[in-house]
Amino acid sequence: MRIIKRRQFIKSSAVAGAGLGLLGLSPLSACGVEKDSPYMKDIGLQLWTVREQLKADPAATLKAIREHGYQQVELMDMDQLTSFRPILKDLDLQVYCSHIPSAHFTGRWELRNREAPAGGIEAAIDEAAKEGVNHLIMAYLFREERGTADDYKQLCDGMNRAGELCKKAGIQLCYHNHSFEFAPVDGEKGFDILMERLDPDLAKFELDVFWTSIAGVEPVGLMKQLPDRIALLHLKDKLADTPDIFDEGEVPKEAFKELGNGVVNIKGVLAAAENAGVNYCLVEQDQSPDPIKSIGTSLQYLNTL
Repeated sequence: MRIIKRRQFIKSSAVAGAGLGLLGLSPLSACGVEKDSPYMKDIGLQLWTVREQLKADPAATLKAIREHGYQQVELMDMDQLTSFRPILKDLDLQVYCSHIPSAHFTGRWELRNREAPAGGIEAAIDEAAKEGVNHLIMAYLFREERGTADDYKQLCDGMNRAGELCKKAGIQLCYHNHSFEFAPVDGEKGFDILMERLDPDLAKFELDVFWTSIAGVEPVGLMKQLPDRIALLHLKDKLADTPDIFDEGEVPKEAFKELGNGVVNIKGVLAAAENAGVNYCLVEQDQSPDPIKSIGTSLQYLNTL
């Protein structure tokens, strides 16, 4: 499946609003968003945001996501597609992106208490291509997978090899960042190694603006350093006066805020996205006392920009 580049997508955006009658939704332009807004037409949600709600009632949770106005969901793992496929189809919720385990590239399946899946990364790519998933994202590195600079270099080499297979299948492979990549390791920063060693044609970034910001790096400035290397954005906001934190386990729950309720320059991020070559934007909020309410608040904010 050919990946539609953002600049091409903008040209074809005159059809905005078509098909939004499902579930009584109105075109987003009626909510204050320009009808040709390139990212709101296919705005997505990373399902990690509602992980507990999905366990309790997947059908009701996915319906709530759709009713809020989200057009696509990003899977936590391709395994979710098997469980959710009928519901997603009924709700007309698209799936273009899915996270996949780092063990595909590091071989550390024991860290996930599971054996390597049959067929390895090749099977995952084949399934994604069959299902129309056009972005696969390396989601998270365990501490044991990132202890040295060589760990990062070996990861990059593995992702480059897998990226060649993805490219042949019409899929873009990506790396999702947290804040630990910006901390020193063996005198280097993990993120610098990623920028230098990942082949820009084979492995791009899913830039998470919260984790970038909490590492003390201004997201818009970083985006300007990475033209055509960011395929996806995770949009989330950060509580004011939160200190820089590189250990993701030490981030307080209250640091994660709905879009517009924090200090991340979301408007600037979206403005920079087109120049950076971003394909899709996906809302995510790792922690919330009421995730369903939070995803509505975040989308309502985006509708005002």
